[in-house]
Amino acid sequence: METITFNDIFKSNFLEKTSSFSLIDSIVGLLVAFAVGLFIYFIYKKSFTGVIYSHTFNISLIIISMATALIIMGISSNVLLSLGMVGALSIVRFRTPIKDPMDLVYVFWSIVSGILCGAGFIPLVIIGSILIGIVMLVFVNRITVENPYLLIIRYTEGKLESSLEHILTQHTRKHAMKSKSVMPGEDYEITYEVRVKDKEAGFVDTIMKMDGVKSAVMLSYDGNFTA
Repeated sequence: METITFNDIFKSNFLEKTSSFSLIDSIVGLLVAFAVGLFIYFIYKKSFTGVIYSHTFNISLIIISMATALIIMGISSNVLLSLGMVGALSIVRFRTPIKDPMDLVYVFWSIVSGILCGAGFIPLVIIGSILIGIVMLVFVNRITVENPYLLIIRYTEGKLESSLEHILTQHTRKHAMKSKSVMPGEDYEITYEVRVKDKEAGFVDTIMKMDGVKSAVMLSYDGNFTA
């Protein structure tokens, strides 16, 4: 009968992994991931151009960077653990919708930074993050993109269309009819895509004062409707 000694009890793969675990390297990797995540946090805050700023989303970018680095540190030295981690993470589903493509870019940036920090590529993640941050600040804040507007007009006389075309030709840089609807009671609804001159929207008041016009609404359109 084989005798189990006190040393055999504590001799396990768990202790072997613990002995090969580098505490200093892990702390350095997590601190760098935190610093890079904090850098992404400030870049996102400075380059945000939307209306509703989400502070919780920005904080999550820091956590994503650190958590990804932690995962990479855990699976980098064990092939079986890496396969098991891939299978475990494949069942995770994120239900939060990301409407702005730039938000998706920041999420991807945080994940890539965490992977590089966990793998030990500290100089690469620092240099890459600085360059990406400069590009974000330059292109997002300096370059303005003119978004089109949707002009929705509801009227009661079909002969007003020629007058509407004349007004839009005078007061807009470019316009195109997108749809036209005829409703019961001889009501008409027409939708134009317009590009205004120097953000002038006074012609909407002119259209509203026309005889037969019931309503005139102009919406900013950049992938989502914003009144």
